[in-house]
Amino acid sequence: MANKTTVQKISSCIWFDTQAEEAAKFYTSVFKDGKIGRVSYYGKEGYEVHKMPEGTVLTVEFEIGGQSFLGLNGGPIFKPSEAISFVVNCGSQEELDYYWDKLSEGGDPASQVCGWLKDKFGVSWQVVPAVLADLMTSGDKGKAEKVMAVVMQSKKLNIQELEAAFGK
Repeated sequence: MANKTTVQKISSCIWFDTQAEEAAKFYTSVFKDGKIGRVSYYGKEGYEVHKMPEGTVLTVEFEIGGQSFLGLNGGPIFKPSEAISFVVNCGSQEELDYYWDKLSEGGDPASQVCGWLKDKFGVSWQVVPAVLADLMTSGDKGKAEKVMAVVMQSKKLNIQELEAAFGK
């Protein structure tokens, strides 16, 4: 009987030039529940198209935060874009600081705005307090506007500042 692999219905594939395995190792070190899964390699087939040496990592499966990801070494054709980002919802300032500091290490400081950052692989992340959605959707437009003003002036978000703006 063949082994059946459990597959998440929808998962994310992140295109890298050649750093998929390095990125997977980095992400699984940042997220304590992270783990690396199967790794596939380029063979001789298709070399005229992909130009990757035989034995180079093609894909690496990894899991962080209970979500499955696939890192693909596809060459320099495509780069990560801010049009897609991964959101890390944090329950405390300590947790937010941890993920912000780890994910932004070696990244692009110019991309740090409103809780967003770009990591050293060019992947965009939103490191936000979980309470932010409650503050922004409370039904009190005036309070939500004050919270938004703090968000717009921030790089890394500060829960105490957001709650103060809301009037908590």
